[in-house]
Amino acid sequence: MKLKFTTILTAALAALCLGAAAPALSQSNWPDKPVTLVVPFAAGGPTDLVARLIAIPMGKSLGQTVLVENTVGAGGTIAGARVARAAPNGYTLFLHHMGMATAPALYKKLPFDPLKDFEYIGQAVDVPMTLLARKDFPANNFKELEAYVRANKDKISLANAGLGAVSHLCGLLFMSQIGVDLITVPYKGTGPAMNDLLGGQVDLLCDQTTTTVPIIKDGRVKVYGVTTLKRLSALPNVPTLDEQGLKGFEVKVWHGLYAPKGTPAPVLEKINAALRVALQDSMVKQRMADLSSDIVPMDKVTPAGLKTQLESEIAKWGPVIQKAGIYAD
Repeated sequence: MKLKFTTILTAALAALCLGAAAPALSQSNWPDKPVTLVVPFAAGGPTDLVARLIAIPMGKSLGQTVLVENTVGAGGTIAGARVARAAPNGYTLFLHHMGMATAPALYKKLPFDPLKDFEYIGQAVDVPMTLLARKDFPANNFKELEAYVRANKDKISLANAGLGAVSHLCGLLFMSQIGVDLITVPYKGTGPAMNDLLGGQVDLLCDQTTTTVPIIKDGRVKVYGVTTLKRLSALPNVPTLDEQGLKGFEVKVWHGLYAPKGTPAPVLEKINAALRVALQDSMVKQRMADLSSDIVPMDKVTPAGLKTQLESEIAKWGPVIQKAGIYAD
């Protein structure tokens, strides 16, 4: 009887040891199946493009396919909630832009907490913005634009891609810094807004360089400045808004990679390593350069770099959104 009890006890202890070792073993073998990269916007958009570009080299580095899944709706909050609720095993990742920082101020009932419900992996790509006008708009440079806007604020229309869109926020910051409220015209996406700007139906628009560089070079619009603190290599003769008097004016569509809270550290380290490899891939670098987008410095492709960026952007955009009195249900 004593022998039987000892045998049972030994077996039980062995089972416990094996159980404790199982997570470590599974982490060391991670990934052993495809990884899903959730994107909160439709296929073909700028964020989707970034995701699909990095997914290929990330998959090669990890030894598994990285599948891009477009989960659209509610400004990215549906996708955010889906990832926040996903199993924290590294098989569900989330690529989102600055909308992660603006969501807390825009949505009264946000179904996740950007600061508490995710693990940070690293920043990835920044896409600058440009301030544009229709081709026949009276102002020919920023100084003239500022004077004209102040004198004709009740007649000037400022288009955007919808509530909370980056173009909307860029416009809000512009109006806030010059101290003038213009007629804002929301659209369902940047495409329709740009079409009306090119057609002369609206006056002004902030939009990403992935769309605007070709039409600026073709002379189809007027450009008054870029929204980064340094001039862009693709538009070397276009001054920044900062250097033209809007001090500290910076709007860029920064992208970060996240995982559900509780994802094991060894798995996060593998994902971060794969992201770093992807961002240094020659094809990715060339494609980003072609789109006038910037791969962030490697010291920002870190959990700490992404956390710092998210916190600073929440602090920056919260007051702007609250002052404008805008929110989404």
